[in-house]
Amino acid sequence: MKLLVINKMLEGRHFDRIRKAAGELGLAVSFYADEADIPQEDRDADIIYGFAPEITRTSRNLKWLCVPWAGVDSLMVPGYFANEDCLLSNSAGAFGVAIAEHMIAAALMMMRRMDAFLEAGRECTWLPPLPQRSLKDSRITVLGTGDIGTSFARRVRAFEPERITGVCRSGRNGDPVYDEILPVSRLDELLPRTDLLAMSLPSTAETKGILSRGRISLLPEGAYVINVGRGSAIDEDALAESLESGHLAGAALDVFRTEPLPSDSPLWKTKNLLITPHVSGIMMLPYTRDKNVDLFLEDLRNYMEGKPLRRLVDRTLGY
Repeated sequence: MKLLVINKMLEGRHFDRIRKAAGELGLAVSFYADEADIPQEDRDADIIYGFAPEITRTSRNLKWLCVPWAGVDSLMVPGYFANEDCLLSNSAGAFGVAIAEHMIAAALMMMRRMDAFLEAGRECTWLPPLPQRSLKDSRITVLGTGDIGTSFARRVRAFEPERITGVCRSGRNGDPVYDEILPVSRLDELLPRTDLLAMSLPSTAETKGILSRGRISLLPEGAYVINVGRGSAIDEDALAESLESGHLAGAALDVFRTEPLPSDSPLWKTKNLLITPHVSGIMMLPYTRDKNVDLFLEDLRNYMEGKPLRRLVDRTLGY
């Protein structure tokens, strides 16, 4: 069997670990920085760890694709897999630390008005004190209680919020970091009691547009929104209007309906909106790269031993 690893972010120590594991499992392995670098003789691989859309769409020999990220909505289109029986897994569990730190940073920037101070500093202006808020005693709602949302909840707990409520499809999560877990069906009653809404949802039919105009209006005046999941979850026009009117005190978006965000998008000039270019979960942190490889090697052994993949994606659910 043949394994291809396609990832320009990995380093020598990662190649050594993968090469060692592949040898123990009887796999031939080749490493490439990009799909364009792969010669024809290697395009019949059985397993790919990385991103290879051309091979995925044309090779009927591909039996398992493991992508080094969590969101897989872009792969959920008809015809994406030449072999419809090809297994798909992701790297959910590798990005919780990186994205949770991004969310904490975004929350503090908004609530402590760091954006205003940074802008004034660029103009050599000494601002008077500005009204500020605190995570302490805030009512925090975590919409999406998977690895990312729960990693955020564990870290924000150190700031002593009044309450952390988790919201997920099932309404179940055993992590004691949450004061309460509610199903999505009760989101409307929770939003009026939310000072900070932290969203980390995958893109599915159920999550698209979940933060609608009506639900944005349910948030109390002065609330904040952070979204690191998928841009399709938010009505961006309604969010911008709420920020401009002053109903929302701030929002931090790392994901958008259209990416890259067009240069003429009104979001760039929306008041109190912190924009980052989908960078909260990329593989820049050494920990993230190491964990990503850990998870792949765990499932590589599972696959070769005929065991279920731990991070197998259910294509009917989209995650």
